[in-house]
Amino acid sequence: MGEKVVGFVGLDEVSLELAASLLHSGYAVQAFETSGQLLDDFSKLGGKKCANLNETGQGVSALVILISNVEQIHDLFYGAEGVLKGTAKDVTVIIHSTILPAHIQNLEKILTEDYQMEVVVDMYALKAGSEVSNGKFVVISSGQSESTSRAQPILSAMSEKLIVFEGDIGAGSKSKMVIELLEGIHFVASIEAMSLGVQVGIHPCIIYDIISNAAGNSWVFKNYVPHLLKGNQSAHLLNAFTRNLGIVLDTAKSLVFPLPLLTVAHQQILAGSSHAAKDTEDTALLKVWEMLCGVNIIDAANAEPYHPEELARQLSAKSKTVTRIGFIGLGAMGFGMATHLVKSNFTVLGFDVYKPTLSRFEKEGGIPGSSPAEVSKDADVLVVMVTNESQAESVLYGDYGAVAALPSGASIIISSTVSPAFVSQLERRLQSEQKNLKLVDAPVSGGVIKAANGTLTIMASGAEEALEHAGSVISALSEKLYIINGGCGAGSGVKMVNQLLAGVHIASAAEAMAFGARLGLNTRLLFDVIKNSAGTSWMFENRAPHMVENDYTPLSALDIFVKDLGIVSRECSSRRVPLHVSNAAHQLFLSGSASGWGRIDDSAVVKVYETLTGVKVEGKRPALSKESVLSSLPSDWPIDPIQDIIKLTQKNSKTLVVLDDDPTGTQTVHDIDVLTEWSIESLVEQFSKKPKCFFILTNSRSVSSDKATALVTEICSNLSAAAKTVDNAEYTVVLRGDSTLRGHFPEEPDAAVSVTGEVDAWIICPFFLQGGRYTIGDVHYVADSDRLIPAGETEFAKDASFGYKSSNLREWVEEKTGGRIPASSVASISIQLLRKGGPEAVCERLCSLKKGSTCIVNAASDRDMAVFAAGMIQAEMKGKSFLCRTAASFVSARIGIIPKAPLLPSDLGISSYKTGGLIVVGSYVPKTTKQVDELLLQRGHALKRIEVSVDKIAMKSIEEREEEIAQTAQTTDVYLRSGRDTLVMTSRLLVVGKNASQSLEINGKVSSALVEIVRRITTKPRYILAKGGITSSDLATKALEAKRAKIVGQALAGVPLWQLGPESRHPGVPYIVFPGNVGDNNAVAEVVKSWAHPGRLSTKELLLNADNGGYAVGAFNVYNLEGIQAVVSAAEELRSPAILQIHPSALKQGGVPLVACCISAAKQATVPITVHFDHGSSKQELIEILELGFDSLMVDGSHLSFKENISYTKYISGLAHSQDLLVEAELGRLSGTEDDLTVQDYEAKLTDINQANEFIDATGIDALAVCIGNVHGKYPESGPNLRLDLLKDLYDLCSKKGVQVVLHGASGLGENIIKECIKLGVRKFNVNTEVRKAYMESLTSIGKDLVHVMESSKEAMKAVVAEKMLLFGSAGKA
Repeated sequence: MGEKVVGFVGLDEVSLELAASLLHSGYAVQAFETSGQLLDDFSKLGGKKCANLNETGQGVSALVILISNVEQIHDLFYGAEGVLKGTAKDVTVIIHSTILPAHIQNLEKILTEDYQMEVVVDMYALKAGSEVSNGKFVVISSGQSESTSRAQPILSAMSEKLIVFEGDIGAGSKSKMVIELLEGIHFVASIEAMSLGVQVGIHPCIIYDIISNAAGNSWVFKNYVPHLLKGNQSAHLLNAFTRNLGIVLDTAKSLVFPLPLLTVAHQQILAGSSHAAKDTEDTALLKVWEMLCGVNIIDAANAEPYHPEELARQLSAKSKTVTRIGFIGLGAMGFGMATHLVKSNFTVLGFDVYKPTLSRFEKEGGIPGSSPAEVSKDADVLVVMVTNESQAESVLYGDYGAVAALPSGASIIISSTVSPAFVSQLERRLQSEQKNLKLVDAPVSGGVIKAANGTLTIMASGAEEALEHAGSVISALSEKLYIINGGCGAGSGVKMVNQLLAGVHIASAAEAMAFGARLGLNTRLLFDVIKNSAGTSWMFENRAPHMVENDYTPLSALDIFVKDLGIVSRECSSRRVPLHVSNAAHQLFLSGSASGWGRIDDSAVVKVYETLTGVKVEGKRPALSKESVLSSLPSDWPIDPIQDIIKLTQKNSKTLVVLDDDPTGTQTVHDIDVLTEWSIESLVEQFSKKPKCFFILTNSRSVSSDKATALVTEICSNLSAAAKTVDNAEYTVVLRGDSTLRGHFPEEPDAAVSVTGEVDAWIICPFFLQGGRYTIGDVHYVADSDRLIPAGETEFAKDASFGYKSSNLREWVEEKTGGRIPASSVASISIQLLRKGGPEAVCERLCSLKKGSTCIVNAASDRDMAVFAAGMIQAEMKGKSFLCRTAASFVSARIGIIPKAPLLPSDLGISSYKTGGLIVVGSYVPKTTKQVDELLLQRGHALKRIEVSVDKIAMKSIEEREEEIAQTAQTTDVYLRSGRDTLVMTSRLLVVGKNASQSLEINGKVSSALVEIVRRITTKPRYILAKGGITSSDLATKALEAKRAKIVGQALAGVPLWQLGPESRHPGVPYIVFPGNVGDNNAVAEVVKSWAHPGRLSTKELLLNADNGGYAVGAFNVYNLEGIQAVVSAAEELRSPAILQIHPSALKQGGVPLVACCISAAKQATVPITVHFDHGSSKQELIEILELGFDSLMVDGSHLSFKENISYTKYISGLAHSQDLLVEAELGRLSGTEDDLTVQDYEAKLTDINQANEFIDATGIDALAVCIGNVHGKYPESGPNLRLDLLKDLYDLCSKKGVQVVLHGASGLGENIIKECIKLGVRKFNVNTEVRKAYMESLTSIGKDLVHVMESSKEAMKAVVAEKMLLFGSAGKA
């Protein structure tokens, strides 16, 4: 197949121009055509002639087949010499035709199913109607996504603008029908407008000159009317209209769809055609219309014209000075006009029935009046800008009316849209007042903004004296001023003609868009087609977007056209001019008003069609079933390319440098560095490590476009400089952006290439599986539960700084680049190509792109992303260069990251840290608010919540801002120190500015306040969770002063987890970067729950950890606060677990307060501490102990017989286990004295191994205190004599049964014995005597005060405890 050869079957004038465009773009073109002249013209362009159809299809990549009528299809395609003979199946077939859609669709079915052609699309080419397009071709094409994607390069090369409808073929033919509908209606309306204008007495050329620059203009009016007036247009035109409109009406009938305007227009054209047939077809078309309307337009057109604008210039020179103006009617237009006059240094007195408007007017410098009479008194000129004739009558002649109050010689300017007859009658009434009152008829056009700016279009008429007297006022209000001859009423006559056309054009836009929707066309794309066609009008381009957006905010109310077209209807009746289309349009507006839509925007007339037919004109892409869409796609590429990517990455030594516009882009990688500063020195250090990838956090999404550009330029310059100093430091830049399309595009890519130089292509790839972002058929979707929502319809698209409308990524590129990169030029990698062609097909597609292209990537799975990445690496190895603007998934695929499970605190060794976790929420996307609500619902009981007032930190005084910051930081510090997870969140009411830059400024103030709050927190949090991209970036770089961090993995799918670098304020603290737009409503609650402090470890867990780690835990008897503090302080300093142990005698003295002290100290400690009750020898005592909050207890039945001991221990063990307490028991009996309890040597006995086996099984204990020659208190002078052989046997037995070994009487045991005991399995040592001794001895040095006694005793005991912890091996194990 010829990669750059295109065959044309059939030529016409359009085809010749399309072929010329292809030749100019570097394609070879060959053609077959029966007309020798056309073929010769083609040859002169540089094309190759073909002798027959069959030859045309040989060696081509695409065939453009021109079909003028259905009868041609068989011979062209299926005949003996048909073009399909010998044509390859993968040739792109482009059907260039506007035959009926059903015929095109049937042809596609035969070609794809019977002839197995892979790619079939249709095409309709038209010359753009807009002046700026300068006659360039617009191509409308349609077909299935894969087909249009493959045909796109050729279609783009043929056209200035390409508009692609994906789905059923035939959109070109359907679009042409809609355009013809509009042309027909606009044609008849243009003639009706000229007829009415002439009948009112306005020169046709004047009408044309004014309307062609006003809201009543259309392509048909501007291009047909001059020929009509010159008599150049014959009645032949009517036959073409009759035929084409008949096809449209027949189609509408088959769809049961009413087209009232087109029906009336068609009947008028039929009537004209009938008159022409009676005369001669060469009769001038305008002559035919004169017969129909009874208006002599030709004679009027031949009259000597004048120049209204020249008259306006002359008027300016002769205008009288005016100082005092009365103004009645301060509505939307009137308010702007009146305030502009104030700004133009006129004294303006204003009146309106709506009192709040008068207050606004006064604030703008106007003088409010209480009645029409009050503002008219002493006025030189009175401007009346009310809604209708009845209101004008009321303010002039009603109670407190203006006419009676006006001084003699004053002028009245009527700027309301009223009928010419009303103005003429008013002039006569004023003359009868005998006050020399003058009247200027000066209707206005242009809208609210132009009214306020003094740039209206005004059509003024009246007596010369009146115009001169009021001339300075109407000149001040207008940019375009036309003086219309013919006296009062002529200006309103021109305005009436303009409103006739404007009203018909709005109504016809509604009919066209509704019909297009019924035809199944995407109305957003249809709008784009029509505005580039002969069907466009000023009103269509202005109002159809309201219909597509379903936004009927009243810029001009529907009832206004009920009034204005009502004026037209009355005038045509009184002047005997039949205006069929205009009156039909009036009926549509009346229907809309009767339905209750009169006060909303006039474009709501489309609702009449929607209500009648059930169609929806709104151009919103529908939400789709996620399951249905994904299941409809081809199966994934069968081979996982990740291992190949890893190998290719090793061969391709380029480092992937990811410029991340906020920290959330690290959400799919692990074991990668992220830099928060980009000095050349830092980059040189990073390149020297030869990493496969590293991130640079730019946080550019939080700054203005100009700053983002400067930022990226600086970073790319530093990268270039750093790479030059390191051998073989090649790199590829990736601009990681938001998966919901927010951010500085195209500014950042532009900045990057300004440094790196032009690349072969920009790659746009926002797919991100973990966030539910899919790109399918070039449309980007955001998953919401089980639905796929087009991105342009989500809350993300309404972002105050980065909003957009397009969901189709090609259109998004055009939208964001302001048309610099047209959608038609954007290439695409389809899912079908990824899943059927694999990496090689991707490589081939990328290598075929024209240098400087933009290419979007479709993807619906991580496999798709990996396939693309593998193909891109292959293309890079062939010398291609790319600049990627992507979401997070691309990065991990590109460097061959193999995912790992989300990390937990235990994975990082921080599960035992006791300070609270810090959660900071700054993001305002609705998803974040929902997630915070769910967090508070699920975890509110365990969280401390502090809400920061955005109003105070962003909108109020510096003092109020500082107070809010300081108070928040102080409170948070207290909560964190107490071990409470703390949520610091901005108030949820979103505060935005008047524009994007103001919104960014407010965001900046909020972010800087959060930074300052976190900077002032002195407590090191157990972890930090920052919600929102800007928030997480600013906290990391500014509050925590991190210059680099390690991306260790994810806390949840799509939620990055960093460990802060050594230079940061909190080195090693886990930093959870939680994107604002990731996860379902439970996501934040899920992470906070999994990262919450697990609570105090139980004694059982302490001993199990010791067993696993081969060390022992000290259980230290405590008697008072100093003892408790000594143990906890030593444990925290040495990072050691410990047990606070209370003996019965200590409990007897200290009571419940002593227990409460121990429990409180254990809870507040930053290392694992538990509270144990020792030597419980009384059943009643132990039952009471169970209710006091101990973590464990010792059942001491060693004084009982073996059977009694079993019975006693089993009973207590059952009760204790029901409350999850560890149970320790003693078998055998130690001699010695502990807390005044003495066991004589003759009572002591060693633990029997056989009894131990039975005892453990019978009681279910968790720990066994063994007697192996150890004693309570002091050992004899000869030293301890421990049976270590017995200890070994006991440990072997206990370890098999999951029971820990405890040794009492550790005081006095030497270091070697202790270590040997630990080696033989002792996991808990009871320590009492030495600690008590240290306490007692400290009392001999009496201090100055009791506090000194407390301090010295605590330090003395702490030293002993610390020594034991080091000896037991527990130091550093917390």
